[in-house]
Amino acid sequence: MNTTAATAQLLVAAAFVSIPLVRHRFGSAAKAAAVAELRRQDVRPEVLEENRIRFDAGGHETAAPVTVAAVMVTTAVLNLAGVAVAPLLTLVFSSLVLLMNALIVHSNLTAVKSVEAAFRRKGDPELARVRVAPFLAAAENAFPGWVRLQTYVRNTVVFGGSALAIAAVSFA
Repeated sequence: MNTTAATAQLLVAAAFVSIPLVRHRFGSAAKAAAVAELRRQDVRPEVLEENRIRFDAGGHETAAPVTVAAVMVTTAVLNLAGVAVAPLLTLVFSSLVLLMNALIVHSNLTAVKSVEAAFRRKGDPELARVRVAPFLAAAENAFPGWVRLQTYVRNTVVFGGSALAIAAVSFA
């Protein structure tokens, strides 16, 4: 039984579940702010729906983090039960979570460029006119101020918890 790895994995699971919870609670405010920004830019707000651009917890914004959380909880249970394959699964899944979270952080840091490129690829001339930086800033600013802190804490928990779980099974 590896209690340290299991505890770290449960914390990582909770961190991932927090993503759709925040988006579910505040996504409509973010969308309203984004719509207001589009109107300010003289872009039809319907372009969001037409191109399936969302700010809520629908689709992959829920499925991906909940799946990660489920895998972490399952692996934690296996660690607590002392199942022989648990350390190997911990090494595999915690390593994948580290890599995925690094990609998420990179995506967040390069969001303006990524969204600009995505909008161009859609081929919608109206969507291509959107000034992305103020559009994203409007949506981000609609979330409460504590969400930024929660993001930093979540990333710290995910990186630290995954590394701790790997270390715990590697040196057990």
